[in-house]
Amino acid sequence: MERREFLKKTALASTALMMPAFLKPFEAFAADGSQLSGFKNLVVIQLSGGNDGLNTVVPYCDDIYYQKRKTIAIQQPNVIALNDMQGLNPNLAALKELYDQGWMSVINAVGYPNPDRSHFRSMDIWQTASDANQFLTTGWIGRYLDANNKAAQTPYLVIEVDDTLSLAMKGEKLKGIAVQDPNRLFQTTREPFFKNLIQQQHAAEHLSEDNLGYLYKTMIETYSSADYIQKTSKTYNVTATYPATGFANELKNVSKFINSGLDTRIYYVSLGGFDTHVGQMDQQGRQLKVYADAVAAFVKDLKATGKLDDTLIMTFSEFGRRVEQNASNGTDHGTANNVFVFGGKLAKAGIYNDAPSLTDLDSGDLKFKVDFRDVYATLLTKWLEVDNSAILTRNFAGLDFI
Repeated sequence: MERREFLKKTALASTALMMPAFLKPFEAFAADGSQLSGFKNLVVIQLSGGNDGLNTVVPYCDDIYYQKRKTIAIQQPNVIALNDMQGLNPNLAALKELYDQGWMSVINAVGYPNPDRSHFRSMDIWQTASDANQFLTTGWIGRYLDANNKAAQTPYLVIEVDDTLSLAMKGEKLKGIAVQDPNRLFQTTREPFFKNLIQQQHAAEHLSEDNLGYLYKTMIETYSSADYIQKTSKTYNVTATYPATGFANELKNVSKFINSGLDTRIYYVSLGGFDTHVGQMDQQGRQLKVYADAVAAFVKDLKATGKLDDTLIMTFSEFGRRVEQNASNGTDHGTANNVFVFGGKLAKAGIYNDAPSLTDLDSGDLKFKVDFRDVYATLLTKWLEVDNSAILTRNFAGLDFI
């Protein structure tokens, strides 16, 4: 029987294929507990839905901003001033200390040529690092894995703190892994049906790779990999206080992974709720506070444990919003947006470049000044120390924030 046909007819196939595909890379180094995280870590935070950048980093000294947003503009007395032109939304108050410490950089007007205003297409463009008219099936982080894998012996691994894997994490040969709760994953693999399969390991050794032996093999790999993740991550207890939100708990898990010594280079975390067509003020305000309070706790935690200098945190959203508000006290899909970068060793902290123009627009939208792939190129070349042209669609010069 062909493997594919066999798995389709096997009741355990969905579990067997889903979990080992995410966990199998851990097998390469699970036996060596000495490989601690002594290298630079990258944490990518995705704000899903298209966060409104103008109400995030507010051009509070530009009258046009208030003319275009008569009911949803952040009023000047409430803005947390960063310089004489821009300031933070008051719900981002927790980030001000990071900014003042030199641990935060704001990159304005980030986007790409011929922008797409569809959530799905624009997110695909950001996750694959493609041109607007180019359709790729692999993500930029997945291609990083492909380009830096040495015969699958010592792979540089990437973790998405979620139950599903984003396109950004999928390469042609290798994929990242999705692990939201290492203890829950461990407990799942200790259910009776897993134990029964382990007991039948000897029988599986006598079966061919194309049928039942394949199923047993992947289940056993899942069992041992979950054991490694759980045992490694539990060696460190996070003592810092984090907000009681799901997003904060995901960053707390990243802190646990980093400080326990998982051999991982890139972590990927998402926060949704930023598609603010209606009633933007309250909705965006709530989500920005969730984001800022969690990031502030995470950065301070890493500083206290001595990991901030070796960690870079980048936040993006698939697009910004239109300059002018709509009739529903919200904003519709736009183009260019700001990107936040946090770290203990930023070469250029603060406001990285000029605020976006509110007069020189493209059909009512902000014009991009920084290609998002120059941000990626900087992360790849200057932080992860790889050739960005082998991962992106072509070589990008990069920026100077690190």
